[in-house]
Amino acid sequence: MPTFEWKGRGRNGQDQTGVLVADSKDAVIGMLRRQQVVVTAVKEKGKEIAFPKWGGRVPAQLIAIFTRQFSVMIDAGLPLVQCLEILASQQEHKNFKRSLIQIRQDVESGSNLADSMRKHPKTFNDLYTNMVAAGEAGGILDTILQRLAAYIEKSVKLNSQVKSAMIYPVAVISIAVIVVIVILWKVIPVFAALFKGLGAELPMPTQIVIAMSNFIADYWWLVFGVTAATVYFLRRYHETYRGKRVLDGIILKAPVLGMLLRKIAVARFCRTLATLTSSGVPILDGLQITARTAGNSVIEDAIMATRKSVEEGKTISEPLADTEVFPSMVVQMIAVGEQTGALDTMLSKIADFYEDEVDNAVAGLMKLLEPLLIAFLGVAIGGIVIAMYMPMFSLIGAMG
Repeated sequence: MPTFEWKGRGRNGQDQTGVLVADSKDAVIGMLRRQQVVVTAVKEKGKEIAFPKWGGRVPAQLIAIFTRQFSVMIDAGLPLVQCLEILASQQEHKNFKRSLIQIRQDVESGSNLADSMRKHPKTFNDLYTNMVAAGEAGGILDTILQRLAAYIEKSVKLNSQVKSAMIYPVAVISIAVIVVIVILWKVIPVFAALFKGLGAELPMPTQIVIAMSNFIADYWWLVFGVTAATVYFLRRYHETYRGKRVLDGIILKAPVLGMLLRKIAVARFCRTLATLTSSGVPILDGLQITARTAGNSVIEDAIMATRKSVEEGKTISEPLADTEVFPSMVVQMIAVGEQTGALDTMLSKIADFYEDEVDNAVAGLMKLLEPLLIAFLGVAIGGIVIAMYMPMFSLIGAMG
């Protein structure tokens, strides 16, 4: 019998490889499915047969709409294959449409829905597929899909709040920097030539502005090179294990933005874990999936440390308090939820509270940033204008 090399992902989401002797590729896939391994590639005698991986990621809003429609169809009693066929036919996003068609074909050939979705990780993440697997096992797929749709919708809202809090100041500062560079590069040299021709005595602020203009005119390539190199090395450093944790830790300790991001992380953690535990996903799997969706490596490490302690027999609240990342109120409420056996309900309440806190924090941040940005623009551009007009005042005084 031929020997096959295979690649796949285990139930915990980790990549696995191995070698099996079997009659055919289908026999290898069947054996691995019984071991709860999602096969991504099978190779025989140097010839690789890989499952297709379609395009880029699908927007979360589209997945939320699909999930809501899917749950309604399942609740109405439509067969699973027919639901997927209808949803694929009305889908306009090409990559999403291809994924749904492939999933329908796999389900029609005998695969379960969760395993079929796991072959498309760019469309359906671990949280989604684990919850679908729990829904299939418990016979409550429609209820699980409704919870998933609600979770994704709230997650989209939370992400939009993060973007709104970041885009506005970044855009204003970027525009201000571009305007200042253009003024120094193109406008200031005209004034400098005028003052030189008139023989005016230049005050210190004007000399500084002209010196900056000359530097940008002569060494503009150095300015852009240093800026690009700084951005590049910061991104590369953030990709390393240590760099990611150093930079993420600095962000969390930032005066105003750090508190906002911490609240967002707490809300996301509680909402994700509540959705998973209420759907029947084991707590260890739930913590691992929640850690991956934390969005910050410091938060991720804290959750994984908590998971390790839970695996050793401890409660969630004890190791969570030891990490010193989550607020004490959150830890205490989780402890109450564990004692009363209503952990998912308590997590949902914490998530609701912190999502409201994020709303208020974003609104407050916008109100705080507006005067600060106006002051920044005034100092940056107004300072240059005043510095260039100061010699004119001295010339007018001399003429008088």
